[in-house]
Amino acid sequence: QVQLVESGGGLVQAGGSLRLSCAASGPTFTTYVMGWFRQAPGKEREFVAAITWSGGMTYYTDSVKGRFTTSRDKAENTVYLQMNSLKPEDTAVYYCAARTYRTQDYGVRYYSPRDYDYWGQGTQVTVSS
Repeated sequence: QVQLVESGGGLVQAGGSLRLSCAASGPTFTTYVMGWFRQAPGKEREFVAAITWSGGMTYYTDSVKGRFTTSRDKAENTVYLQMNSLKPEDTAVYYCAARTYRTQDYGVRYYSPRDYDYWGQGTQVTVSS
């Protein structure tokens, strides 16, 4: 199975930037899409961004468009989430997740945590005002 390890979280002032990394190991060639999710205290886990492993197609939730960018380095089996212009409401534990390829996946976008098969342990991002 695929193992995921996030890093790069921390404390930053509003308007600042952070870059999260998600290192994948195991059979990554079976991965269709890598997603980023976040969960704030008392709230449900929500979709942030995703990138297809093969084609590099990206999509984002509206609240982070223009501020966050996800990318991947296939040679390093690593996915990144560059977060700029951070706001206090971005404070959460950030998780990366992987969905194993199924035949019906081509062109489909996945936004629900239930659609993903593997998860990292999460990394805390705190944005102070």
